[in-house]
Amino acid sequence: MQTADNRPQIKERELIAAIVNDGDEAAFCELYALYKNKLMYFAMKFVKSQEFAEDIFQDAFLSVWQNRRFLNPNAPFAPYIYTIIKNRILNLLAEINREQELKKRILSNAIDYHNDTESAVIYADIDNLLDKSIDMLTPQQKRIFEMSRKDMKTHKEIAEELNISVYTVQQHISASLKVIRSFLSTYAETHADLLLLLYCINL
Repeated sequence: MQTADNRPQIKERELIAAIVNDGDEAAFCELYALYKNKLMYFAMKFVKSQEFAEDIFQDAFLSVWQNRRFLNPNAPFAPYIYTIIKNRILNLLAEINREQELKKRILSNAIDYHNDTESAVIYADIDNLLDKSIDMLTPQQKRIFEMSRKDMKTHKEIAEELNISVYTVQQHISASLKVIRSFLSTYAETHADLLLLLYCINL
């Protein structure tokens, strides 16, 4: 006999079963909506940014959808999704720490700004190298990457403007960064991370 207490759990199991067995997108959207506010609140307690929290949440549910065949409808979903969110938060915080360290390295090895001619030459070389790496992207990757980095649009704004999903935007940006870093590694060896970070800082 169903009671008011166990009805939400039964509904959740039904949604997950539909996702696993049928790839039911409507069930996935319902599960997504069911957890969004709770998970956004949880993420924001740590990252202190609605945009970062949104990206973490979107990325977590993208992982759920991509790995849906491994879900167990009879196992509680909450511990599973909260673990994914927690790991995404830890990864983001670690990435922020790495970027801060890279910024320190850039500043500690900064060129002499009093030598304007030398500075101009060095930055021209860097800009040229980065422009070449961006030209390696597909037209759609390049468009989305520049909308994100140069126009400073959020993933949601890009998705709405191009009439694609936020998931697709995230995938394109991730793929773009891999291509750019691979190109920079070929030409700049161990300085690829520094060049990429410098590029992002200067936008």
